[in-house]
Amino acid sequence: MRRGFKTEAEKLAASMRQRLGCTDEEPAPLQEVAGEFGITVIPADQLIDLRRLEDLQALQPDAFSAATFRRPDSTRVIVFNPLHPEGRRRSNIAHEIAHIALDHKVRTIEQVGDLKFLTCDLEQEEEADWLGGCLLLPRPLLIKAAFRELGAPEIAEKYGTSEHMARFRLNASGVLVQVGRARAAKARRATR
Repeated sequence: MRRGFKTEAEKLAASMRQRLGCTDEEPAPLQEVAGEFGITVIPADQLIDLRRLEDLQALQPDAFSAATFRRPDSTRVIVFNPLHPEGRRRSNIAHEIAHIALDHKVRTIEQVGDLKFLTCDLEQEEEADWLGGCLLLPRPLLIKAAFRELGAPEIAEKYGTSEHMARFRLNASGVLVQVGRARAAKARRATR
């Protein structure tokens, strides 16, 4: 990721949440965030039979999470896998919104068998992961949760994300280190 991106992403996510009147104590309203960008969000079973998604899931678990499509009128649609648990779906949708918010351009043509599809490059995928995480679990929320000694499972349940996302944000954001240092400093002051 480019230098300074993580800080920019935290600020962008905070700005998006603030525009929607979202406090640090509530889950991000992803439908409203998508609406700000003119994005429609729909489950894939509105486009194809659910059995086809189940067949794909049985053939290759997690082969499809979510994707963004541009309609001929240039509007965008995020299509997500309804077979995933709610927290995972929210993470997938936030990731796709992040690509759009960051104005990522499709750059790579991939081929699997006879199928060709377009993807973003690895750096853009990492940026979308980070911004999506900031949108779902902003740093101030994580700091408060860590001081209350909430772990990844409790954070995931309370804020509608996957445990994987909660654990990723707690660790990668440095919140656990920051809270640990603050507690250690407080303990040192108390013993003086």
